[in-house]
Amino acid sequence: MTSPRRSGLVLGAALAAYAIAVLHRGSLGVAGVEATERFGVSATVLSTFVVVQLAVYAALQVPAGVLLDRFGARAMIGTGALLMALGQLLLGVADDLTLAYTARVLIGAGDAATFVSVIRLVAAWFPPRRVPLLTQLTGIVGQSGQVLAALPLVAVLHAAGWTRAFVGLAAVGLMASALAWGVVRDAPPGVVVRSVGGGVVAPVREVAGVPGTWLGFWSHALSQFSLTVFVLLWGYPFLTRAQGLSPAQAGGLLTLNVLAVVASGPVVGALTGRHPLRRSWMVIAIALATAAAWAAVLLNPGRSPVWLLAALVVVLGVGGPGSAIGFDYARTFNRSGRLGTATGLVNVGGFAMAVLSVLAVGVVLDVAEARGAAPLSLDAFRPAFAVMVVPWVVCLVGVLMSRRATRRVMAAQGVVVPPVREVLARRRGARAADAPELAGDGREPTADGRSGDLPAGR
Repeated sequence: MTSPRRSGLVLGAALAAYAIAVLHRGSLGVAGVEATERFGVSATVLSTFVVVQLAVYAALQVPAGVLLDRFGARAMIGTGALLMALGQLLLGVADDLTLAYTARVLIGAGDAATFVSVIRLVAAWFPPRRVPLLTQLTGIVGQSGQVLAALPLVAVLHAAGWTRAFVGLAAVGLMASALAWGVVRDAPPGVVVRSVGGGVVAPVREVAGVPGTWLGFWSHALSQFSLTVFVLLWGYPFLTRAQGLSPAQAGGLLTLNVLAVVASGPVVGALTGRHPLRRSWMVIAIALATAAAWAAVLLNPGRSPVWLLAALVVVLGVGGPGSAIGFDYARTFNRSGRLGTATGLVNVGGFAMAVLSVLAVGVVLDVAEARGAAPLSLDAFRPAFAVMVVPWVVCLVGVLMSRRATRRVMAAQGVVVPPVREVLARRRGARAADAPELAGDGREPTADGRSGDLPAGR
């Protein structure tokens, strides 16, 4: 039996590497103004820095998942950290766009290998009942890297300059790589988690043929994409330039965003584990709250009060744990030998939508400026952020359609999801009779011990 101490040590090292990966990922988001000055570029060109990074990240998710199933988490995390360190070193010394784009490619490639690997470690080292909550913990601890980007990195950037700040990030990345190679192990002794054979096409075809994988894909996309747009690039300029906040105030709100992730993650994780048949309702509720928060800020005449901006970043923060529900779909609807591939495909969702949205926001900002709006002003950001309604609608429709297909598969295998009103009525009757908890409300795990949507053996 695996000792809790060893499991905790492996997960702790992996989480540290993931937090540093998030630091690398978000580093340009707090250095956007300095980047425009260093490279002399417009908002559209600046957005392409992040678009390139996210496009590489999204494009490599499925290949990274296949490689993870083949080579294991230790190799993927260690190699990914090394690639990101090289990217930050190159960005620190770059003074032209070619080198800057190359640096962002390296960072995106290394980042692509990290999160899916940590999720695989959680499934390999811990009991199935604890996986949903620990998956949320992974996201929470990883977001500490966003705090490092929002506060210490900004301070170093302003005090020591561009080159020293990014070379310092490269050194941190090398330490993460050494930690992964030295401490992380793919699975407990005697447990095999790697797959053999099958090439690249067969694993992808297998997981893509599972409707639950696509439910995870669209759930991840719907919950995450606007959070990624805000945190990775456009949130900081929006807060400082358009809303007139000081760098300290903007950094505080970005930190509040991380605290919202930390506070909501355990709640979402616990609910996911207790009510697996109602996970999609959590995704939809978070999406509706996100849309309402954006509408309140963008439709508010003039600059928004700080409390309203705080409400926006808090709701966006809840979207982080909401997106992790997509990975729980990948886990419960796919066999363990394909978990890396399925997780990678799900992870494409939010970042693919974020790539398109980051670029669209940059293009609309430049169009607004050409029509007379001041650069990065509130008048420019309003129509720019409003374009996110398009991917929001697409993702919501994707969730509803894939949920219907998934429930058809479940019904064919004997799992019928009762309407919410029926479950509530039965619960009221059960409480009145002091009866035991009702079956069929989505709280009971499957017979193999997983809190999944499918019968045992799936």
